[in-house]
Amino acid sequence: MLSTAHHADVVIVGAGIAGLSAAHQLTSAGVTVSVLEAAPEVGGRMATEQIDGFRLDRTSQLLTTSHPELHRTAGLADAGMRTFSPGVLVHSAGRLQRTGETGSTRWGSPHALRSVGGAFTVARALASAPRPRQLDQARLGASLARLAATPVRRVLARPERPTADVLPARGLPPRTVHGFLRPLLSALLCDPELTTTSSRCADLALRGYARGRLCVPAGGAAALPQLLADGLPEGTVRTGVRVTDVSTTRVRTEELGEIHCRSVLVATGARAAAALLPGLRVPAFHPVTVLHHTAPAPPLTDPALILDADRSGPVAYTAVMSEVDPSRAPEGRVLISSTVLGAGAGAPAADLEDRVRDQLASVYGTPTDEWELLTVHHTPDAVPATPPPHDLRRPVRVLSGLYVCGDHRDTSTAQGALFSARRATHAILADFGIHWGYEPTPLPAAA
Repeated sequence: MLSTAHHADVVIVGAGIAGLSAAHQLTSAGVTVSVLEAAPEVGGRMATEQIDGFRLDRTSQLLTTSHPELHRTAGLADAGMRTFSPGVLVHSAGRLQRTGETGSTRWGSPHALRSVGGAFTVARALASAPRPRQLDQARLGASLARLAATPVRRVLARPERPTADVLPARGLPPRTVHGFLRPLLSALLCDPELTTTSSRCADLALRGYARGRLCVPAGGAAALPQLLADGLPEGTVRTGVRVTDVSTTRVRTEELGEIHCRSVLVATGARAAAALLPGLRVPAFHPVTVLHHTAPAPPLTDPALILDADRSGPVAYTAVMSEVDPSRAPEGRVLISSTVLGAGAGAPAADLEDRVRDQLASVYGTPTDEWELLTVHHTPDAVPATPPPHDLRRPVRVLSGLYVCGDHRDTSTAQGALFSARRATHAILADFGIHWGYEPTPLPAAA
């Protein structure tokens, strides 16, 4: 145990999943930690609003069950993840068709489809949709299987280009690229054009998809950081504390004055981190807008992610979230969550909602006039952009005693945020002269 003469051995600025994960690892190594969060609650961008019994995420970022840090992070051992149906439903040419099922996640039981006023329009579209040619299916399955089996080091050794430029060279038919790969990667990376994302980041995201299942935390995105916070010693996390300045041995706050320490870890978003650490580069960002509706009855009772390959409106993907995770809606109520990416995400809410309703009526094959808009959340700095060349392992040690972590130091995902926290933790402990690590445990095969 290090000396506790200071207020804490390590002060962590920011109580998002990166900062809270680092706090878990440091306390497990016998280091005293104080986590300071400016907001009134933990979570950062992984926030969930409660309205009339609905749990509504402020932003939308898809996870996969194969993300290693979801398994390695001790504080998340009891996290309940709710999975989507294997593969995705792609809306194209007026039809919904399931595609992209990996070999270990074939869907065995059908789900009922229900329309309101549309008289099972979606069901008829699914039943009448022509199946892709067997060759296309085989090529897609083989491509996903190869990527799933490729070690990460080999993925990172591939030539790096904008994702949009490399998709045509994947050896897949154009209809598969435009009808599956492009809309799926746009959803996973929050980059609708795929022009400002490194092909290596895209390969890692697609590899994660091929090795597992798309999923979301039970009860909303805020459940993950709250679970991490609840697992820390009492008094470790302090909310409503604004940090104004940091150095290697102290932080200055508006509410508590100076807090002395042996090291500081800045675990905020990129803009806030750059304000505390001058010289830290601020990336561009992908904006995200999420619209939450409720309806008299579910337009789809399959817990599927729906992608709009035709780009018939501003929505990139949508799902009946009350079917994916029933805890997000009051009993007997319906929750439909739809995500808008790119330029459309910044449109005025009223204009955007009208266009979204029209698009969802087409996608779900049912009128949306009676749907009620619960809320609209717009996040301009939702996801850091990763244009090539992108360093997937950006330094986490600013200098001895001052460190930084977050999704802007790795891939722009929850996995990247958690892994950057692990790298920062190892750097802090190494500088403290503490040898501490973890033994990787075999991950279970995706169901």
